[in-house]
Amino acid sequence: MSSKIEKTIARQQEKVKEGQFYEAHQQLRVIASRYTKSSQHDSAIEILSSGAQLLLKAGQGGSGGDLAMYMLDVYNKAEVKPDAASKARILSVLRAFPKNEPTKKKFVNEMIAWSARLGEYPAGDPELHHVAGVLYADEDEPYDAERHLILGTKDSPEYLARMEYDWYTEDESQTAPVYVSRAVLPYLLTGNLRAANKAFLLFTSRLSSSTPGPVVQEVSSSSSDLRVYPTLPLLNFLGLLLLAVQRGEASLFRMLKTHYAAHLKELGGAWDEALAQIGEMYFGIKIPSQSNPLFDMMGNMLMGGMKSGKKDKAKPRGANSPAPPALD
Repeated sequence: MSSKIEKTIARQQEKVKEGQFYEAHQQLRVIASRYTKSSQHDSAIEILSSGAQLLLKAGQGGSGGDLAMYMLDVYNKAEVKPDAASKARILSVLRAFPKNEPTKKKFVNEMIAWSARLGEYPAGDPELHHVAGVLYADEDEPYDAERHLILGTKDSPEYLARMEYDWYTEDESQTAPVYVSRAVLPYLLTGNLRAANKAFLLFTSRLSSSTPGPVVQEVSSSSSDLRVYPTLPLLNFLGLLLLAVQRGEASLFRMLKTHYAAHLKELGGAWDEALAQIGEMYFGIKIPSQSNPLFDMMGNMLMGGMKSGKKDKAKPRGANSPAPPALD
C-alpha cells in the first residue's frame, strides 16, 4: 500500500471514529472512482477494501456493503483472478460484515459469481464457498450454509455434519436420516463421494455416542464394517447406498430401493428425484423421460417438415447445470 493511500485511509478512519460515517463513505467512493477511471485498479481496490472494513466494523452495514460491492465491481472490470491475495482480501471484507446484514448475501452471491467467471471452478471457488458456509452456519442460516458447504473444500463436510446434527437435536429422534441426508445426497449429486462418506460417518458417530442414543449393531465383513440402526431403517439405507456407490453395483442399488420402498414412500417422494439422479450418475440407470404423447407427435410432424431434414441432437440431462467442483 502506497503512502498516499495509507494517508487517505488514515483520514477516513478518523472520520469513522468521530461518527462521520456518511462523509467517510462518500469520500472513499469518490477517491476510488478516480482511481478506477484512470485504470489504477489496484489502488481503487485497496481504498475500497480498507474503507469497507472500516465501515462494516463500525456497524455501518449499508455503507460498508456498498463499498464492498464496488470493490467486486472493480475486480470484474480489471478481470482480477481468484488467487490467494485477491481471495484473502475478499474474505477479510466478508468476515467484517455484521450479523444479519442484508447486503451480505448479495456480496456473497457476487463474490461467488466473480470467482466462477474468472476462476477455474464453474460453480465458484471452493474456499470462498467454505468460508461463506461456515459463517452462515454460525449465524443459524442453515439453508444458505448448506448451499455453500456442499460446494466447499475438504474441510466442509465436518462443518456441514456438525450443523445438521445440531439442527437434528431440535427435532424428533426418528428424523435423524432426514437431516444427514441433507449432506449425503447433495454431496453424491456433486460427485463428491469422499465428502458424502465423511459427513455420514461424522453425523452417525455423534448420534451413536449421544445419550440416550439409538440401538446400534456392528456388522463386520472382510471388506467393510457397518453400523446398523434397527429403529432407523432409512439411516441404514443411506449407509448401504454409500457402499453401493463405492462398489458401483447397480444390482445392489436396485435391491436397496426395493427393500426400503415402504420407508422411502413415507418421505412423500422427498428423495425420489435425488435417487433417480444418483442411479443415472453412478449406476447407468437412465431416468425415464417425462413426455407428452401429443407434444411428441406434433414435434415429429414439425421436424419432418424442415427443409434440411436434420434432427436436433438431444441435449443431455443437466447440460445447463454447473459442473461439480474438483474438490479432492
